[in-house]
Amino acid sequence: MEIRIGVQHVAREVVLESEQSPEEVRKLVETALEKGTPLVLADERGHHVVIPGSELGYVDIGSEQRGRVGFGG
Repeated sequence: MEIRIGVQHVAREVVLESEQSPEEVRKLVETALEKGTPLVLADERGHHVVIPGSELGYVDIGSEQRGRVGFGG
């Protein structure tokens, strides 16, 4: 699933592919915003991204469904 994160005062967004569920990511984002704690997410390769909760601009959580390849309806 693709996650796009906008950070305040930073021109580029942070984009990562994660195996975490959308519900898990949403809960982590809500906690970071409510408590001002860092948002910590893991990507598909096991790397961790840490963003201060107070600096989050937006978080776009993609769907778990992967795009289709080939022909079909």
